[in-house]
Amino acid sequence: MSSLVQRYLEDVHTELLQERSGAVASYIPELARVDPDGFAICLATSDGHVYEVGDSRREFAIQSISKPFTYALALADRGIAAVGEKVDVEPSGEAFNEISLDPTTERPRNPMINAGAIASASLIDGSDAAEKFERVRRLYSRCAGRDLTVDEAMFASESETGHRNRAIGHLLRGYGIIEGDPQEAVELYFRQCSIEVNCRDLALMAATLADNGAHPLTGERVLDPALCERVLSVMTTCGMYNGAGDWVARVGLPAKSGVGGGILAVLPGQFGLAVYSPRLDQHGNSVRGVAACRRLSQDLELHFLHVTRAARSAIRNNYDIVDRPSRHRRTPAEQRALLTFGRRARVFELHGDLLFAGVESVIREITAELDELDVIVLDLRNVAETAEVTRRLMAAARDQLLERGIEPVIVDPDAVLLDADPGRLVRHFRDVDSAVEYAEDRLIERHAPADDAPDAIDTGEHPLLADLPAADLDALMPWLQIRQWAAGDAVVRAGQPPHGLFLVTAGLIELTVDRRGVRHHLSVFTPGTTFGVVYAIAGRDYDLDATARTDTVAAVLPQQALTELGVSRPGVLLTLLRRLVVGSMDQLDWVTRSLVTPSR
Repeated sequence: MSSLVQRYLEDVHTELLQERSGAVASYIPELARVDPDGFAICLATSDGHVYEVGDSRREFAIQSISKPFTYALALADRGIAAVGEKVDVEPSGEAFNEISLDPTTERPRNPMINAGAIASASLIDGSDAAEKFERVRRLYSRCAGRDLTVDEAMFASESETGHRNRAIGHLLRGYGIIEGDPQEAVELYFRQCSIEVNCRDLALMAATLADNGAHPLTGERVLDPALCERVLSVMTTCGMYNGAGDWVARVGLPAKSGVGGGILAVLPGQFGLAVYSPRLDQHGNSVRGVAACRRLSQDLELHFLHVTRAARSAIRNNYDIVDRPSRHRRTPAEQRALLTFGRRARVFELHGDLLFAGVESVIREITAELDELDVIVLDLRNVAETAEVTRRLMAAARDQLLERGIEPVIVDPDAVLLDADPGRLVRHFRDVDSAVEYAEDRLIERHAPADDAPDAIDTGEHPLLADLPAADLDALMPWLQIRQWAAGDAVVRAGQPPHGLFLVTAGLIELTVDRRGVRHHLSVFTPGTTFGVVYAIAGRDYDLDATARTDTVAAVLPQQALTELGVSRPGVLLTLLRRLVVGSMDQLDWVTRSLVTPSR
């Protein structure tokens, strides 16, 4: 089954290939030589799955996307207060390479412009320039999940033409922001900008920030969560230079761009996004990159001010119907079939706010098991919120499942996803037991021999009567009353006194109970089962309703017969009770499997 998210990203990539406005950066000669039409989109989830489209492994200079990570390292080395004495966190409203300081504080306005980034580089600990850079390179590599290296030609080109940045360095030295040789800080900045990455690297670096500093694949704690909050806050207001306001309003993701053509964006707690396309707009941001991020944010409702309680995974639990069968009374043959094939039906319990990240993880986990499944049950009872993207992706997943012959079933009492299935192509249930019972029926139909689940049996074939001694059977037969009900007829109703034992020989009897005006499904009795045992033995009034689900036939052994047999033929009654106990224990073992089988 093809990934719906992958297909969506491919569609966005194809549409934006036609966008050819903007131009590559030319003030650094090596940047002017790159292919202007390279284009990639990557999305890395917080649990480590990466979607890649286009030139995702093409390497390019990280450039200004390096700034958040060097700033994070400076914060780790010196502390938030000490770094704050050198670099402010206010939007500048100026070009990224402006030679200026805040007129009031006499500090760089933020670490995302060149002045602030050079100041951050000067704060990195190390015994010499080589050690300082190695610590920077190692941090970037840990965030990317692989060893990154410097493009030496890019570094030489930066160094040869970086006069404006050298001027910024001397300005910082003149105001006491840099306390040592400004040339060392500027050269470190040039070298960090020349580190080579690809779009996949950037997506994983973004996902590391999204997951509070933990790398989604290696699990390594790269950055402290408090530092991630600080970095993401500054990225939100300053990461897109003097286009930051429009970015926050229209995209709403903490982000950082670079003149090498990359954009890195973060949805905290959910995923990292990266786009690569070298043609830049007037702000120095990738034209296609900005367009792609706007499109994804709008289509997938990613704006960080869209409030969500989304969990790391929207799947709270999942299990197959061997572990947790329904309360439907199954014949021994049906039980054997379900023990053999029951793992081909799986229930997924979802919870929380099922927005993009949640539904993406649900679809991905489900599709990983498709070759082994015939029926999928989605339990939505604990889903609090959905979005338009949820309905679109779930409808597309439904269509793909049906095409593969896999039947989706939904437990959706509050109709949170009813709009995703306007044609009612899948079965909707109010409770899980009914859905699991339906899944069991489908598996029996598909895999069990036709004669394993008879639609009807003769009265004498009922397990309660089969193979009784002739004398015992002769004593019982005069008492048995053959009763018939049409589909929908009441068999018994709550409040009535016990009628006796119902030996079901054809059709289905469904048990339900009313709780505050809502009817709940309890169980179903099939041919070969006996209904009403507890009520008949204890003489207790019914506290539930029994209804014929289909045209139904049962042999009823009245309450009076049980009383008379206890006096005149106690041996016969004892035999019946023994068989009822054995049958009940077998059924109890079947329906309580979930209590002794660990859930997955």
